Amino acid sequence: MHLNSNGQLDLSQTGVNPKSDIQLLVVDIDGTIAGKSNSISKRVKKAIDAAQAKGIEVAVATGRMYRSALRFHQEINSRLPLISYQGAWIQDPATQQLHQHLSVPKNISEQLLDHFEQPSLRQILSIHFYIGDKLYVRELTPETKLYAERSNIDAIAVGDLRNTLDNEPTKILALCKDTDVINQLLTNLRHRYTTEELYLTKSVATFFEATHPLVNKGAAVSYLAEELLGLQRNNVMTIGDNFNDIEMLEYAGIGIAMGNAPEEVKAHAQWIAPGVDEDGAAVAIENFLLSN
Repeated sequence: MHLNSNGQLDLSQTGVNPKSDIQLLVVDIDGTIAGKSNSISKRVKKAIDAAQAKGIEVAVATGRMYRSALRFHQEINSRLPLISYQGAWIQDPATQQLHQHLSVPKNISEQLLDHFEQPSLRQILSIHFYIGDKLYVRELTPETKLYAERSNIDAIAVGDLRNTLDNEPTKILALCKDTDVINQLLTNLRHRYTTEELYLTKSVATFFEATHPLVNKGAAVSYLAEELLGLQRNNVMTIGDNFNDIEMLEYAGIGIAMGNAPEEVKAHAQWIAPGVDEDGAAVAIENFLLSN
């Protein structure tokens, strides 16, 4: 952290334009504004409130389900649409207007399910299909139960997930405690599918996620900034901590990675904040948006 003689952040040493006119702040949830406690700390909430008091709009961009992310959106008093499912589902809670919903085609969903149900993978993966903002699973594994509890949602066990495909999934997720399995899954499927067919990412080390190819947080933040607010990317600051945040870190005029982010993610940011347990999002907001 580069500080000047007054103990304030020296933006000239960060690679960030010291005259940046930030009018939109977009934050991730897990690992960014919420840690293991699954809640927003008082310091982070105070910093967000102060930014809004200066006229800066604040939005949430998350891989979570819409219904799971809604309480965080409400807690920070955001007036903007909520970006959920990595941007596959963008909805305004105030008006209920659904700005965007992009789904995984049925044929590709079936292909992914076939891949996940190979003998070598079937017993170690928990598969989640998200359809109509509801979670459908083959069975209630321990990993799924923990996920549902943290997300404060119900998981609907249906046996064969092909029975749900009358409607296309917003997102498909595979969970595994073995991070090597998730990494190999990501590598294998990125060789099988082009970026024009699927967007593939990890939101945490144990989560493999697949969505429509036009979906990513960068595109979703661009939509909020440019289409809804008439802003440019240099008017935007984003804060995130994982691989699904890379596109929005690259898009923003100021892209901040959390100290708990993987090194590969940090490489795409202009500044590294302290970790989530140290209220790093608040530190970033205080230094970049509240210090003047």
